[in-house]
Amino acid sequence: MHRRRPLRPSAEAAYTLFEIMLVLGIIAVLVGSAIYLLVGNVDVARIQRVDTDAQTITTQLKTYEMVNYAMPSTEQGLQALVSRPTSEPVPKRWTQLLSSVPLDPWGTNYQYRNPGRKNSSGFDLYSAGPDRQPNTEDDVWPGK
Repeated sequence: MHRRRPLRPSAEAAYTLFEIMLVLGIIAVLVGSAIYLLVGNVDVARIQRVDTDAQTITTQLKTYEMVNYAMPSTEQGLQALVSRPTSEPVPKRWTQLLSSVPLDPWGTNYQYRNPGRKNSSGFDLYSAGPDRQPNTEDDVWPGK
């Protein structure tokens, strides 16, 4: 008759602390490498979000212009899409077009000028960028 083995694994079948620590170390290196490689993609995603937000805001500005026959002034700003302006030119047929003005990816307001300095025949709409200061070199213009 054959002798049966015990169902319990022997102490030799277990992992050692060194083996477990080695596997955890390898996993930590792989996760760290992935994070390092993805950091550059965050900036690309932020710039892409500026483009998307600018398209949305521009669409609503054009709708505002069609309804009111004029764009909001610089003083009225993008807030004119959310609440009825009280300064000139006061729109006669105002309609709320946004529930709130979106913030740029760095948490600041989008910059709006009408008439624009960069686009003299229309308006300027851009993000102040990572330094959160308008009219600096790191401003993010849609489509750039």
